Amino acid sequence: MASTIKFAILGCGHIGKRHAELVLMHPEAELVAVIDPADEQKLQVSIFSVPHFKNLDDFLAADLAVDVVNICTPNGLHASQAITCLNHGINVVIEKPIALNIDDANAISVAASESGKYVFPVVQNRYSSTVKWLKDIADKGALGKIYMVQLNCFWNRDDQYYKSSGWRGTLALDGGPLFTQFSHFVDVLLWIFGDITNIKGKFANFNHEQSTEFEDSGVVTFDLKDGAVGSINYSTSAFESNFESSITVLAEKGTVKIGGQYMNCLEYCQIKGTEQPIIEASDAFNDYGSYKGSASNHQQVIENVIETLKNSSQPDVSLEEAIKVVVMISNTYDNRNVEEILLEKLD
Repeated sequence: MASTIKFAILGCGHIGKRHAELVLMHPEAELVAVIDPADEQKLQVSIFSVPHFKNLDDFLAADLAVDVVNICTPNGLHASQAITCLNHGINVVIEKPIALNIDDANAISVAASESGKYVFPVVQNRYSSTVKWLKDIADKGALGKIYMVQLNCFWNRDDQYYKSSGWRGTLALDGGPLFTQFSHFVDVLLWIFGDITNIKGKFANFNHEQSTEFEDSGVVTFDLKDGAVGSINYSTSAFESNFESSITVLAEKGTVKIGGQYMNCLEYCQIKGTEQPIIEASDAFNDYGSYKGSASNHQQVIENVIETLKNSSQPDVSLEEAIKVVVMISNTYDNRNVEEILLEKLD
């Protein structure tokens, strides 16, 4: 492997530019191109001082030396673009979610296997100190038998957010809040507590009927292993600003809650035989001006890509784990419109 890892950024919106900046900052990384159909002046990508291509085909035809393409485009494009890159022998970093349906997610896996290249799913919340702590105590059995797990995600996305971009709010390219806003936290749930079954959901669109093709709020219940039960309560209709992203755990030997706006602080901890841990709350999150995103740990994602490619180690997040997130959300959304369909049939 070369002395530097060569990256190209596909999609130059807020998060794509964040990827580009982090690549430029890393001493063992090199940015070789940016790819986006929008005008260069509008994108303001000239600051990166690399070639700008209008589409992926033109970039691939240029035959530049590249190790990794970071896919930061609308959700519905991730799978096809990842497969194209893998088929050209290029490793990929894929922003969440890797796909909007199970078939596309599995197709990425097939392409990765056939090409022998890496897929790096971006779920940067795993690097947060609070999340790593909860994972550690759960793995060690410090909480004993898990009884209940509750995931709450209450954010704000106003109509302007959806209307500012043609892909947001559409089923084909956005997919819905569980994919776009909250798949990070679904990943945390599955990573710490394992697979879920018996998924049931109820959905509502309280104040985005004019701007989205899907719900803005939902309540999802499910079963975990060993008899534990869980729920996800989510909404993008929190008043004016993001309110909370949290996990509360009720267990045999303790009760804990990590919360804050971005699951970034320890709000409650009572565990048998242990003292209150000291975990420094992180205020690092993605600030896009008119709205705010999740934890800003992308530098660790880039670091893991470089470490993996240089030393033939394994990605921190496996493709199989990312596929499980798509499976869980897809299974949840399978009954998103069931009640409406039944009512139509009754009419």
